[in-house]
Amino acid sequence: MKADDVKKLQHRKYREELHHFLVEGEHLILELQKAAASQPHLAQSQLFITEQYQDWVAENISLNLRTTVVGHKAMSQMSDTKSPQGIIAAVPFAPAHSVSMQTAQNERAVYLYEIQDPGNLGTILRTLAWFGGFRCLLSANSVDPYNPKVVRSSMGAIFHVPLEQYVALEVVAERYTRIACLDMQGKALSDSSFKQFDCYVFGNEARGVPREPLEAMNAQPFTINGSGAIESLNLASAVNMCVYELVR
Repeated sequence: MKADDVKKLQHRKYREELHHFLVEGEHLILELQKAAASQPHLAQSQLFITEQYQDWVAENISLNLRTTVVGHKAMSQMSDTKSPQGIIAAVPFAPAHSVSMQTAQNERAVYLYEIQDPGNLGTILRTLAWFGGFRCLLSANSVDPYNPKVVRSSMGAIFHVPLEQYVALEVVAERYTRIACLDMQGKALSDSSFKQFDCYVFGNEARGVPREPLEAMNAQPFTINGSGAIESLNLASAVNMCVYELVR
């Protein structure tokens, strides 16, 4: 991939067209290397570095990645940060056949309906990766999981959570027979039945999930009990609490 193409990966249109996304910074590059041990396609990533990173790459990267040295101006054009670290990888998407829609044994799904905030999605992915055993399903009109802000806030979790995009609510109802959701009038998370579902549905930060589809899929409501001092929880916080309750 040419440097000019790498610049385009800041935009979703070109990420989907070129089937690559950007990973920037030492920590994420090291996470990329770690993940490549079990996901061979990641070893096809291409590294772009400034001259000052040549020794660091030689000392820390054991993968035989194609590496291109670029100037600081070119690096700043590739990066979407104000102060680029000087090391970026163009990472290929996982092959379609490797993100199977077949749920692994004991795997649960977290479905996010029209989530908009990249920080929220990155945090959620980080939680799902930490505990393991979850896949993330995203509806249409959701933030791109390969948005550089999502990738950064995921802290490498983007490599460890099975991800599916453009999954419609109707498809969720077809794939999963036991579905739960959050609702102010639901049972408490501490109820033993909360752990008995295959898919957990969470809505858009401002609008939630349309009521009719939830009722049509017979989604069982649960609630996170609070003091009532404020109206709502941050979406990522709500997902994190639910996931913790599922695995504790």
